[in-house]
Amino acid sequence: MVGLQLRGKTYIAKKLSRYLNWIGINTRVFNLGEYRRQATTAYKNHDFFRMDNMEAMAIRNRCAQDALEDVCNWIENGGEVAVFDATNTTKERRKLIYDWIVRKMGYKLFFVESVCDDPSIVEQNIMEVKVHSPDYQGMNNDDALTDFLQRISHYQDQYEAMDDVKEGHYSFMKIFNTGEKILVHKHEGHIQSRIVYYLMNIHITPRTIYLTRHGETDHNISGRIGGDSDLSGRGRHYAKALAHYIKEQDIPNLRVWTSWLKRTIQTASGIDAPQERWKALNEIDAVKFAARDQSKFSYRYPRGESYEDLVARLEPVIMELERQENVLVIGHQAVLRCLWHTFLDNLQILIVPAPVPGYLDEKFRFANSQDGSRNNSAQSLEEVDEDDPTIMNLNGNGDARTDELAMEKTSLSQDNFLSKAAAALSISNSNNTAT
Repeated sequence: MVGLQLRGKTYIAKKLSRYLNWIGINTRVFNLGEYRRQATTAYKNHDFFRMDNMEAMAIRNRCAQDALEDVCNWIENGGEVAVFDATNTTKERRKLIYDWIVRKMGYKLFFVESVCDDPSIVEQNIMEVKVHSPDYQGMNNDDALTDFLQRISHYQDQYEAMDDVKEGHYSFMKIFNTGEKILVHKHEGHIQSRIVYYLMNIHITPRTIYLTRHGETDHNISGRIGGDSDLSGRGRHYAKALAHYIKEQDIPNLRVWTSWLKRTIQTASGIDAPQERWKALNEIDAVKFAARDQSKFSYRYPRGESYEDLVARLEPVIMELERQENVLVIGHQAVLRCLWHTFLDNLQILIVPAPVPGYLDEKFRFANSQDGSRNNSAQSLEEVDEDDPTIMNLNGNGDARTDELAMEKTSLSQDNFLSKAAAALSISNSNNTAT
């Protein structure tokens, strides 16, 4: 990453890492700010970032070298993509990285520079993110803001934007004002092409994405799998409650997405909002086989699909979700599992065991952290039963826990009907803490 603070670098780094992991490319973010905080006992003030503070510069350079060593060690031990999340604002620093990564190690290198000269975006990021930085814990907000503005000025004094003449041998892309304009220079290979494709679609406008399973169907009552069944009586009741809830929320510019199957279309029928039908959102083509338990992610049903196939099918949906504002997705269990995990820091192995609530008597809700970060502990496929009535619940600090209490048994009254069955995933696209 390249760019001044508060330009969305860490937000981009985390989003990119989630996407690449989701499509099966083992990716990890190395945040230089975390190395610096470990190397210094306490942050005192902005003077640490002055160019003429030789002692601090020595610490910062040592932290960068430690991070780059960890990057190389991680790739040597099976990692595929490492995202080095730091300002990297000088030609000297970028040359150091290039010499280390390309010339010494023989890896490919791709710089992503985030450029933002829109004062409204920067001001919003200052207020929403940096006053909550670990560097300013226990400090008065006004004092934190004053110190941080001075800190930014030290970076501005040394900032050298990427130059396609003087640095023309580098591969890089520049993102202006969170996607207003994109410049791509000399990108190489399949992975870099995927990175460019994804980053051309993201934006940081705050929005909410709601995920809900369709209402109960006649096939669900009889225990049949697949097909294109109509909603049952309780399913139609749920559809009415969903429409009532959405109307009460008065969500601006809401769009509703469903699959091509009747049960999702009928569930959305009472919602007064523009609707789109996605064949890609159709349920996984599946029948229960014992052999599936040996490898749930890669197992492909005879004449059907694996979860790996489903991830590939859903990639256009994810790209379009990145471009949208508020969206309600009415989908199917396997599909929602995959979509859910695009917003988590989990590897693909966690897609399969992720439980999705049932119809009328279960609920879960995500509480998103201020910076959008998620740090989830992994469980193997053997440790998690698909039908285990627990869920991953994110608390306000962005931590994950398996929480049986998050699923509550409730009555079937109209007022709380939606919360008994729907999953609301709130995605706040404010920038994450950057180095």
